[in-house]
Amino acid sequence: MQTAYIGMGSNLASWAGDPEATLVAAAARLASLGRLVARSSLYSTEPVGFADQPRFLNAVVALETDLDPYALLQGLLGIEQEFGRDRSAVTRNGPRTLDLDILVFGDHKISEPGLEIPHPRMEERAFVLIPLRELASKDRMASTPRALRQLLQTSLKRFPGQSHAVVSVQSAVWRAHGRRNAGASDGA
Repeated sequence: MQTAYIGMGSNLASWAGDPEATLVAAAARLASLGRLVARSSLYSTEPVGFADQPRFLNAVVALETDLDPYALLQGLLGIEQEFGRDRSAVTRNGPRTLDLDILVFGDHKISEPGLEIPHPRMEERAFVLIPLRELASKDRMASTPRALRQLLQTSLKRFPGQSHAVVSVQSAVWRAHGRRNAGASDGA
């Protein structure tokens, strides 16, 4: 088993409900791809690129999986589609029901059309780095991939004064589902 860090984001309602409900339901669906071992807090974040849209809710989860990177990507794309994601939309960085990105997957380094690991733009995005840092501090830092440890040690210095852009959200629903999932997987 390897650990994949998955970035999650939503700013439109899906069949599951508002963006918070969407992320809760999507995190539960990730169990079909492996074992969810940790999740960051939820963060309300300003949109990047296309600014004329609602704020996003973002989080990062750690998923232990036996899948290879390509199979994991296909699984994530399938889950996005289940939640109504339309990747054919012409607006890059536009609104979406669900976005799932492989940020880091063990020590894999892949650069191919359609799949880049580590994620090529994550070190430019506070909405990814802040929840990643939270997970790494909760998680077993020794088991965190070396590339991720190095990235976290250097990159957050780039985001001074962006506290308005990435704001922690107190979510009883997200926390409750996280505890329930952790308890279920710990007993397995």
